[in-house]
Formats: sequence, C-alpha cells, structure tokens
Amino acid sequence: MRLLRKILLLLGTCLHMSCKYQSNALDIPLEVEQLPTITEHSPASLIAFPFEESFPMKCEATGNPGLEFRWTKNGQDFDPYQDLRLITLDDSGTFIIPNNGNLTEFQGNYRCFATNKLGTAMSEEIEFVVPNVPKFPKEIIDPIEVMEGQSVILECNPPKGIPPLEIYWMTIRLQHIEQDERVSVGLNGNLYFSNAIKTDSRRDYCCFAAFPRIRTIVQKTAMSVVVKSTNSLLERKPSLLTPTAKESHTYLMKGEDLQLECIAEGFPTPKVEWVKIGFHELPERAEVESHGKLLTVEMVNEEDEGKYMCRAKNPHGEVVHYFHVTVEEPPEFEIEPQSQLVTIGADVVIKCVVKGNPQPSVAWRVNGQPLNDVPTSNRKVLKDGTISIHNAKPENSAVYQCEATNRHGTILVNANIMIMNIQPLILTENNLQYMAVEGKGVVMHCKVFSSPASSITWSKADSANAVEGERFSVHKNGSLEIHNIMKEDMGEYSCFAQNTEGKVAIAATLEVKDPTRIVDPPRDLRVLAGTTIQFSCQAEFDPSIGDDFEILWEKDGMALNGSENARYILNDGVLEIINVSFGDQGFYVCVARTPVDQDVAVAQLSVVDVPDPPEDVILSEHNGRSVKLQWIPGDDHNSSITEFVIEFEESQHEPGSWREMMRVPGNHHSALLKLHSHVDYRFRVYAINEVGRGRPSQATERYKTPASAPDKNPENIKIEGHLPHEMDINWEPLSPIEHNGPGLEYKVSYRRQGTGEDWTEHMVKRHSFLVKNTPTFVLYEIKIQTKNHVGWGPDPKIITAYSGEDFPSAAPEDVAVDVMNNTMMKVRWEHVHKDKLNGHLGGYRISYWRLRSLLDSKKTHGDKHTLTFSGERNHAVVTGLRPFSEFSLIVMAFNSRGNGPGSHPVSFKTPEGVPGQVAAFSVTNIQKHKVTLTWSPPVDANGVIIGFILQYQLINDTEELGSLMTLNISADSNKLHLQDLEALSKYKFYLRCCTRVGCGPAVSEERTTVPEATSTDVASFNIRKSGSRFPPRKTTVSPVANATLSSIALLNISTTVSHNFANISWIPGTEQTESELYVAFMNNREGNWKISDALNSSKTFHIIEGLEPATEYTVRLMTKSWVDNSSIFEDVIRTSAKGLASIHGGISNQGWFIGLMCAIALLTLIVLIACFVNRNKGGKYSAKLNFVSNVLHSDNDEKPLKSSQHSLNGDLKGKDSGDSMVDYGDEDTHFHEDGSFIGEYSGRKERVSMEIKGNNQSTA
Repeated sequence: MRLLRKILLLLGTCLHMSCKYQSNALDIPLEVEQLPTITEHSPASLIAFPFEESFPMKCEATGNPGLEFRWTKNGQDFDPYQDLRLITLDDSGTFIIPNNGNLTEFQGNYRCFATNKLGTAMSEEIEFVVPNVPKFPKEIIDPIEVMEGQSVILECNPPKGIPPLEIYWMTIRLQHIEQDERVSVGLNGNLYFSNAIKTDSRRDYCCFAAFPRIRTIVQKTAMSVVVKSTNSLLERKPSLLTPTAKESHTYLMKGEDLQLECIAEGFPTPKVEWVKIGFHELPERAEVESHGKLLTVEMVNEEDEGKYMCRAKNPHGEVVHYFHVTVEEPPEFEIEPQSQLVTIGADVVIKCVVKGNPQPSVAWRVNGQPLNDVPTSNRKVLKDGTISIHNAKPENSAVYQCEATNRHGTILVNANIMIMNIQPLILTENNLQYMAVEGKGVVMHCKVFSSPASSITWSKADSANAVEGERFSVHKNGSLEIHNIMKEDMGEYSCFAQNTEGKVAIAATLEVKDPTRIVDPPRDLRVLAGTTIQFSCQAEFDPSIGDDFEILWEKDGMALNGSENARYILNDGVLEIINVSFGDQGFYVCVARTPVDQDVAVAQLSVVDVPDPPEDVILSEHNGRSVKLQWIPGDDHNSSITEFVIEFEESQHEPGSWREMMRVPGNHHSALLKLHSHVDYRFRVYAINEVGRGRPSQATERYKTPASAPDKNPENIKIEGHLPHEMDINWEPLSPIEHNGPGLEYKVSYRRQGTGEDWTEHMVKRHSFLVKNTPTFVLYEIKIQTKNHVGWGPDPKIITAYSGEDFPSAAPEDVAVDVMNNTMMKVRWEHVHKDKLNGHLGGYRISYWRLRSLLDSKKTHGDKHTLTFSGERNHAVVTGLRPFSEFSLIVMAFNSRGNGPGSHPVSFKTPEGVPGQVAAFSVTNIQKHKVTLTWSPPVDANGVIIGFILQYQLINDTEELGSLMTLNISADSNKLHLQDLEALSKYKFYLRCCTRVGCGPAVSEERTTVPEATSTDVASFNIRKSGSRFPPRKTTVSPVANATLSSIALLNISTTVSHNFANISWIPGTEQTESELYVAFMNNREGNWKISDALNSSKTFHIIEGLEPATEYTVRLMTKSWVDNSSIFEDVIRTSAKGLASIHGGISNQGWFIGLMCAIALLTLIVLIACFVNRNKGGKYSAKLNFVSNVLHSDNDEKPLKSSQHSLNGDLKGKDSGDSMVDYGDEDTHFHEDGSFIGEYSGRKERVSMEIKGNNQSTA
C-alpha cells in the first residue's frame, strides 16, 4: 500500500509539474484574428531514460495569423532548426531529440514561445534530464573487526541516480540479511548492528542499490565483519547511531510521506518509543515500523507539523532525539488570470493570487517580456498585484503571463486579453436539416461569435414573430430547443444574430417523424448450458425512413453485429446463440435505431448447469473415530445448491468403490463424520442443484481410524427347526466395515428357558449355527455376541425361540357338516390339543371329494380338493360344490412340518341346483319360413330336468330388435321344428334347461332364413356367437318354468355381462311372499362371497360393479342375507377381456361377403346336383332320394354341429365378429353314398306341442 501511494504521489508530482501551465483559451473561431494559445507542451521534467529511442520536446499552439515558434535553453536563444541532429516538424514548435549517444549536450532547461503579430504565448520551463548510469566506486574495503557486544555500522553510500532509490543488503548468494530489533537498514542505506554477536561474522555483506525508473541495480564491493569473542560482555546504556545530534529539522512538501528514524546501540539491545510533543498519542495515520525504529506518516498535511521525540532505552538508561517537522507547499493559484474578450473602450482587470509555503514570488509578463519592459499609459499594477487597463484599445491586446515560484516549484499561466469589436459571425452551417421524433425534443444550433455579444432570436418561416411558448427555449449559446415536439412544429426556421456592429441570419429545416418503438422485446431466459436459444426483437418505425432502420445487438456493451463468433447468428431481429456457454450469460441489449431516434430493450441470459466440484476438501479436527470434513462450494451455475453428498471409499474391503455416507443441506460447507474403526478412509463431495448432480471433488488424503471392539451385535436373528431334533440359528452378519478390527467372531449362546441350565457357548466365524439333539418344540433362550482381536462387542439381547417341530399327532374330532345350499356347506370341528400339535399351529386343512351324482346310484371316488384355513379356528365354509351330489370330507391340523392325521370321513349330500348349459345346440334345415333345432341334455344336470325354455327374436342389422318369443318344451324332447319365420331374416335363438330349482344359463345360435324354400342341412354362415351386444329382452316364462318358480314369486331371471360389471334382472311374480332380496357374487379364483344390501323385490334389476375383466364369477339371487339354501337363482358368468367388444353385423353382414358366400353355396349345390345325376345314371338313387326327403322332414333327433353351441352369457372375442369356415370344417361329418348328410341321433321320437307367445317388453 505504501509503495502504491508513493507511485501515486510521484505521478501526482509529475502531473503537477507538467500541468501547471494553464490554457485559458478564448472560444474564438480560427477565421477571426486572435492571440496565440499554447495547447500542448512537454512536462516540467523530461527524463532521458536510456532504453527510450527518442525524446520529443513538445510545443503546440493555435492563433491567427499564423504562428512562429522559438525556444530558449538555459535562458539563451536556442534554434532547433540549426542543429541537424534534431528532428523538427512543420507548422509546429515540437522538436525531437534522438537517442544517439550524445544526449548530454542537450541537457538543460527549455522554454517555448509562440508568436504572431498580436502577441506571444510562452510555456513554463521544461528540464531535460540526462541521467548518468549510477555506479559504486571500485574500492578495497578493509575487514571490520569488533568485539562481541560492540556496535557496527556498514556504510553503503549509494551513487546518485533518478529516484526512487531502494537499498537491499544481501550476501553474495543473494540471501537477504535478516533484520530485527538488533539489526536494521537505515534510510541512508547503512546497515546498523546495535551490538554484534559471533554469528554476525561473515565476509560477504553486499549493498545493492536499485533504481527502478532506469531499470538498474548496482552492487557495492563486499565487506567483511569479524566479531571477536570476549569472556565478559559489558552492558551499557543506549546511544544513537543515527541521527547523531540531539535534535534535527525536517522539511517536506504537503502530500509527501514523513519518515523519522532512530537507530540506537547498546547492550542489551535498546527498545525505541515515539511520542509527539504536546499530544497524548501519535496521529491516526502514523505507523511504527522496522521493529519500532521508523515512524511513518503518509501524505502529510499541516496538522502533522510539530515536534516529535524518539526515546531509546534499556535497563541501563535511555537517550532521546527531537525532530522539528515543517510541512510546506508548492505554489498554487487561488485566483487564476482569465482570458478575456473585451470591447473597445471598456476597462480590463487581470487578477493573479497565489499561495504556498514559503510564500511564492509572483512575476508578470506580457507577450513573454517582463511587464516593466513593455510600458503602456493606460495600464497600471495595483498593490495586490492586480493589473488594470483603463479605456482599453485594440493595441492593448496581448498575452499576459503570471508566474509564481518558491523552492518547491514554479507555476505559470497565460491569459489572452483581446480588445476588439466585430459584427456577429454565425458559425453554424446554413440550411441544416434536422429530424426529430414526435413527443421527443430537438435542439437546432445557432453558434455565434461577436463582440460585443449578440442578441439571438428564432422565428418560423410561416410567422414573422419569434417563436415563444413553454415548449420553446433559446439557450445562451444561441441554440433553439423544442420540447415535446408535435407534427405542426415541422417546417423552416430562421436564426437572427444582432449587435451594434450588424445583423446576420441562417435558416434550418425541421422534419418530424413517428417514434421508433420496440413492440416485441426479448425476454429474459434461463437455459441449460449447451442448448441453443433465441432472442427476438421486433420494432415499429416511421415508414419514410426506409432502409435507414436497423436492429443492433449488444452484450455487456460490446456490439454483436458483425461479430466473428460463428455461434452468434443474427437475422431479421432474431439473435440465435448456438451451444450456449457460461461466457454467454449477461445482459443483451436490442437497439432499434433510425437516424432520428432509437428504442432499447434489455434481456438477461442466465445459463444454468450442474454445480462444479467442491474445492479445497480437507480433513480437520481428527479425533479417532470422528473427523471434520470441510470444503469450498464450486460455482452453482445460477442454480442454488440444494444439498451436498459426502461419499467415502475404503481400501481394505471394497477398494475403488465409492459409497454415500451422508447428505448435508446446501448452505452447509462442513460436516462432522462418525466413522467405523480400523478403516482406511478417503472422502469426496459432490453438489446437487435443480439441474442435477455435479461432478465429485478431488478425494481427500487417506485417514485410517484405530481398531476397536465391535459396536454392535448381529441383527435379524432367525431360528428355524427343519427337523424335529434340530434348531438352526441364522443371523445377518456384520458388514466388513462394521468389524472395527481384525479377527471378527460370533459367540452363540443358548439354553432351555426356565430350567436353570448354564449357557452353552460356541465361537463361530460364519453367520449360522446348527444345534442338534434338541427336544421337539421346546422354548430356548439364544444370544449372539461379536468379538474381534481388540475386544468384545456390547452385551447382546436375549431372544426366545422354539426348537424343531414334528407332524401333529392327533386329528380333529367331532367333525360336522351343515349343507347351506346346493354349492356350499359349513364344516365344524373340535381343536386339536396343543400338546398334540408338536409345533406352532399353522391351521386346518379340509379335503373333500365327490362320490357320485344323486342321479346315479354308482359311487366313484372323484378328484380330491383341499382347502387351507390358517389360524386357530374351528369352522369353515366350503363353496363351489356340485349340486345334487354326494361328497365325503376329512379335516386335519398342520404346522410348519406338515399335516397331521385326518379325521374320520364325513359324507353329505347337496340339494338340487339349476342345470348347466344345454349341450350340442344346433339350428339346421334352414328354409324360408322355418328351421329345425336340435340339442342334447346338459352335461351337468344338477337335478331332475323338468323341461326346456326356447326364446328367439329378429336381430337384423338395425338397432331395433324384434319381439322376444318364448316357447316351453317338455323334458324328453331334443328336437323342434320352428315355423312361421320371416324369409331372409336373421334370428337369434336362446335355449335353457330347467330343473325344479330353476333354469340354467342359455346357449344361443344365430341363423338367417333363405329366400327360397330350399332344404339344406348346411348351417348358415351368419352365425353370431353368444355375448352379442343385444342381450335377451324380458320374457314371459313358460308354464313349466312358471310352475317351478311360482313358489319364489320371480319370473325370467337372467344376467348380462360386460368386462367390469354384470346386470341381473327379473320380473316380479303375482304371489310374492318376500319383501326383500339379496344379490351375492363370488370370484371363483378367490372363493370369497360378497353380498349386496337389501333390495326391494319390486325392483326389476341389480347391477354388480367393480368386476375384474376375463374372470369367472358365480352369481346368486337370494331371499336371505346369507349364502345358504335360500338361493333362488344361481348362474356362472365370465366377464369379457378389457378393450374387446361385440361388433354387430361384422364381416358377415358386408355385401361383398354375402355375395361370396351365396356364390360358394350355389357352386356347392351345382356339384351336389351333378353327383345326384351321376348316381341316378347307375339306377339306384331314386329310392335314396325318397330317403333323403324322409330324413329332412322326420321327427328324429338330429345331432347339431358342435361349433354352434354357445352360451348366452359367453364372450365374443374381438376377432370373432363373424364365423369362419373353420367352425364347420373340423367336424367329423359323413355323407352316405346317396349324398345326404347323416348325423348321430339320440333321444325318443316324439311330437312336440308348441306354444308361441310374443312379448315386446325390453330388458333392463
């Protein structure tokens, strides 16, 4: 800081010396005659540094008429043009001194004079200094011999040179001589030893003098000091080595640094104190340096004057010195002479007042000559030094110089006094055109020079009066300023200047433009590094401006238009930056500019990225198993750090693998780490912000913790008994880093609980132990403790567990069965005693199997089904039984070892249920108005069949469906001829089988009647699978069904299924006895029933929601809120797969497909006819044709095509919108040699009486 202040002081001094010349030039146009004015000259001191090529002696000036320059050197005329070694310039007073080795001849004080016929201006003196190269004299210096304890002074006596001077004392090997309270370097450059010691002896004390301005360092001859030892060191009081007198005077200039020094000798080494006489303490700016021997006050002022004292003392006495400090100042103008332009006959006063310490002397000159050498009758000098000119005349025009001097310097100023009268001269160009923006302001210039001063007025061309109003202002310099410009201000203006010498005028034109306005400014952006961004800037401007409009872009004050950076793309007001980096962030300025005005918009670009790695990651506060980790966060890249993650790596178990140790908030920059023992750690840190995870820091040095006993025992201890007489103990081992030291082992201890036995202990290294020969299922106490080479882990916790289990040895007793309905029963039993369980009870298992159907007297052992019921329970409900069947079951207990013995078998029977689907339902012999339907009884009758219900309706391609017709069929029928159908119409047929309990699910088929009464056994191709989106409507139940359901007072119970819900509907009967109904359903995979709230039986439907797609359910309608024999309806349904739906019509209703199928049918018919003709030619087919006719019209039961059997509640897959030929080609069909189709027949030949009823009710 001191060096900086010295440099500033030096520069200030140079500037002070070079800038004392003041140029108070008048603002007179050059075309007007005027006095000379010096505009530039060299500084007061010009040093010829040897490394410079040349040295310009500058002198530049202006004036009219032309100037002549002359120089003086050391007060004598000096003509640079006569010396060919100098370089001179045309029309200039400057000459150049080349550095050709002869500079000493040009050393001296120079002054420049610039003269024309009106007067002479002069510069202050310029000293040209040619420094000599400083050198120490060559000399032989004798060694200095002193006794130990005596003082020593090594004199430097540096050569003279250009300041500043810097002194260094070093050895030959350039090692600095250490300074302390005993050894110091004085301001004069000498090296002082207050008292010598043996180690001061050396032969290479060298003084180095450095001159920075001339880049020179010189060395003095090395000096030798020999310190002789003595047996007795004589202590003595202090005396001053410097300064030597009792008091001294110090003079310095204001702004310089005061340095006062006291170096004393004595033994012991004296200490120096400083005081300012009359004050309690030193000035605030005072500093004591050099071990108390140097007092410095920087940039002194008048307050620092006074008397200072230094006191050097040791135990034997003291010595003092007084410094009288005086602060002086160089000359400075208080009132500076001013150049003046004065009219003829006026009085002129020129003042020059200066100050300084000592008081400067003031000398006046006129045109470079002493004032007394140029007498004038109307000029006099007043007592205070002021010059007064009375009734000034043109010949009094001159350059007056005021020069003030004291011992600290000289200042000079020129004052041009012009005495003249001149008519106005308008310096502004005539007929200038100005453009301004509406609403803004404009300044139209009218610069005038005149003497005396002119009055200036402005007027508009369409008015003879001067412009006036709040919006118009005429400034002192003649300019007209118009505020808040309007369109009507446009036009031509005139400026008039007038004084006593005349009047002149100029014209100016004003155009008013629409303002430029940015309508779509760029927006602030915050983007990820590496992306591409765009700033858009769109503006409006006056159309008359045309191509003079431009949009410019700047970043942080630097223009981007024309930038060589290829990442910046500018096009039509859009700035695109490719691959944005952090160097691109900053403020971007859009400038919409016209020759008249501009509009500016600013947008900020912030670039974000993951944080930089933390820096200076260090460990501190090492404390065994804890250490403090500190770091300095890296750049967060404009996204605040949310947290730091500390990772560790250890060299023994998983070297090179970094694992997370802990996280700390983003405003924390240190963490105390709790460590494991006997681990060689390294740590690193990475930061996280909203952008993501930054790169990790450099790893710390390794830190190894000392070994210690384990901190913990094993966890997650598991006891398993796989065999009756064993107990397998397993536990989660300690991780390697948790060992805390080498040689980790586990002590396994166990004993039977409550027996008072001693602990049985085993030391193991693995993490399991098998205890053999244990009693079956006995309670043990177990504990596990860790140990390593250092010691034992903490006391372990005791856990209890049982030894191995065996199979239960007893079966449940008093097993009873309660049949709840035709598919469900309830089983009860007595618990197996815990002594017979031989382990933890897992629960009970029920195994049951079907013996026979009650329609069949022969018993068979069906597949065994086993249900498991966990926990200690004594009853269970079994569902999914086959109705009208006889079953047998057993119950057994189980534990983890397995099942115990089964109970005595119990037999039971289920009541009747509704039958399954009708088998082999087929529609054949399709004609114009009739078809033949055949079927077989259901595979699962589930009771005594009492009849069948047939329903059918029209399902043509319209949304409207035909009436649902119902027909009752006797139980012993398997065939039906259905007549009175409409020709060329599609029908859907539903067939159900009924027992005394109710009717089962329907199977359905779709067929289309033919246009002609053609008999054929080939099924129509317009078969639609069950599951169509047209479910059966509400129906009237046949007398058979009605007789069965009359007791439950409900008719036509049916279900309709979607992928996630089912609808069960019914028609209330006339003999209703129950007022409430319940709907129950069960997922057949899970076996759990869910029952609805009570439903009023007058309601005709109930929707079951929340079903799973593609899942089979059992649905029941009941009169009680319990799943038992109160069920009055049961159905098995299957939901469709999600996203699949029935598509009505499908491909089979497309015209092209129907045409194709008709063509195939016709071709088949032609082939058959050809076969018949060929057979008839053999003479044996006429009888066969009669047989064919009998077959087609007989009452015999025909076997239907298997592929036509479909459940009414079945699913139609997404791809099954129409039937394919595959549905028919896979059947084992046979043709007799007469060509007729022969099926398999079953059942009895019986005429079926038919009752057809129409019903137009729609289903819910």
